[in-house]
Amino acid sequence: MSEFFNQISRRKFIITAGASASAILLKGCLGNPPEAGSGNSSGSTSTSGTTSAPVANISPEQKPETTKVKLGYIPIVESAPLIIAKEKGFFAEYGMPDVELAKQASWGAARDNVEIGSAGGGIDGGQWQMPMPHLITEGLITKGNQKIPMYVLCQLITNGNGIAIAGKWAGKGVGLKLDQAKSAITALKSAPAPFTAAQTFPAVNQDFWIRYWFAASGIDPDSDVKLLTVPAAQTVANMKTGTMDAFSTGDPWPYRIVKDKIGFMAALTAEIWKDHPEEYLAMRGDWVDKHPKATKAIIKGIIKAQQWLDNFENRKEASEILAGRNYFNLPADIIAEPYQGVYDMGERKINDKSLAALYWKDGKGNVSYPYKSHDLWFITESVRWGFLPKDYIENGAAKAKALIDKVNKENIWKEAAQEMGVPAADIPTATSRGVEEFFDGVKFDPEKPEEYLKSLKIKKVVL
Repeated sequence: MSEFFNQISRRKFIITAGASASAILLKGCLGNPPEAGSGNSSGSTSTSGTTSAPVANISPEQKPETTKVKLGYIPIVESAPLIIAKEKGFFAEYGMPDVELAKQASWGAARDNVEIGSAGGGIDGGQWQMPMPHLITEGLITKGNQKIPMYVLCQLITNGNGIAIAGKWAGKGVGLKLDQAKSAITALKSAPAPFTAAQTFPAVNQDFWIRYWFAASGIDPDSDVKLLTVPAAQTVANMKTGTMDAFSTGDPWPYRIVKDKIGFMAALTAEIWKDHPEEYLAMRGDWVDKHPKATKAIIKGIIKAQQWLDNFENRKEASEILAGRNYFNLPADIIAEPYQGVYDMGERKINDKSLAALYWKDGKGNVSYPYKSHDLWFITESVRWGFLPKDYIENGAAKAKALIDKVNKENIWKEAAQEMGVPAADIPTATSRGVEEFFDGVKFDPEKPEEYLKSLKIKKVVL
């Protein structure tokens, strides 16, 4: 087990931030939290009930073993395929009319709820940052380090995240690159209030994006700035009251940050790594093993929702659905513009659909298919920052690849896609998407993860 997970207890993953900070925020982790008094003790609220859509004429060999499942979600655009699949009747179309969506108060709550499963009042799976399914499988972030096998079943989205900055840093050169702002940021590292960055769960997507962004400009995220893990439910309130200057969020919140004159956006993660892997559908392995046909029906409903979402003519309706009280609970127009690739960044504007949240296809091919090479990047980045020991990527990354083979069930995705008639051209034939390139020119070759780590100037691991 890594020293990081030994030293930090699961209950300390979420830290209450009370100090004022000159801060930055990584957008991607926060949605509108459940309303006070509306949740249950496990930190979730549920949206259930059947849809009116007719069930498809399912062949007996594809009929789900059950029509019921409970999936957790965080109210950000990453959850859209789950919500749209339910509201448009796509789950029902494939024989799963009783899918229950449970809004999670935080990523920590989602982890707690998947530990106990739906039989214990929790969830069977749902939306996850990466590599949370792998960490849960290894027992690194669970109560008593209990190993709970999880299966990654599809990628939900690409893009839809970014980095936002407190308004006090406007005009000081804080953008995609930090060359002009580096000295001002690092000068604060020994000050009572160092430059502080917030995310909503450590050692996963949003933590990695902000770390990469800092390090690419020569700023060490572990020694030059202060990183905080802040509960999603506190971030907006803290920012507005001045008790913190930044919070971690995803689309559609950049528009609201600028509109409310709270701050500005420095960069979209789509600018840092275009068409990057983001959040995934993952479920308890025991549920999938018991319900293989129902699992494929869930994937089919999600794929159809992803295809529907990537028709930009549907984005207005999608915005209205997501904005509803049961889901994001905010004005639809706050979602609509970013959904069209129109971003008011505060100091600049972007109008580019290729940088918008995408669900089915992007510039590199299929979004929904869970490439194993992307799992490997998340694990390699975990090693980079000392969250996992380096033996995961030694010997040709044998340990990492064994874990990925255990968790990533891309074969189930392929079976579901083939059964629903997805054209062969849209079904990847390789489990690797190949070499990936970041905005700073660094490349990740999944065949050579150690070489990637060696090429990075700032890292915690010693090779």
